[in-house]
Amino acid sequence: MRKSNKWATVLVLLILCFLFFPRLSFGYIDPGTGSYVIQLLIAAFVAISFGIKIFWKKIRTFLLKVFHKNKPAA
Repeated sequence: MRKSNKWATVLVLLILCFLFFPRLSFGYIDPGTGSYVIQLLIAAFVAISFGIKIFWKKIRTFLLKVFHKNKPAA
């Protein structure tokens, strides 16, 4: 292995160690971050609802095909 590749490997391993094993960090979540998270949750709910509304007919026919019980012939 070349010397430059060895140093690059060591550097990458050190960075990964610092990322996966951090020391204690005292931080806080400000109101802007909390508001952003709530905004993301509301947007996800609206997007999912809109998607279901658009494809409701296809979803309904698929579910009817899957869960439709065949009546036995008498």
